[in-house]
Amino acid sequence: MSELKISIGDKVKLSLKPPYFKTADPMPMLRPPDIIAIGQEGIVIDRRPGQYWVVLFAKGSYLMEDQYLEVIEDHISS
Repeated sequence: MSELKISIGDKVKLSLKPPYFKTADPMPMLRPPDIIAIGQEGIVIDRRPGQYWVVLFAKGSYLMEDQYLEVIEDHISS
């Protein structure tokens, strides 16, 4: 099984819905799974202990595991 290579600054999209979303706030809160739709794009802004990434979506920042994310390949060179 290949491991997903994610780095801070990567553009990602939600590929699978977790049972709930956990906010990346100093005091995290649980949010329902329908708050973010599959396919919605976000940006990885931090790495946290326990194999979690902080992803900034339009509706806030959430702690996400690799299994729910897919890296979006950017074909536009700057």
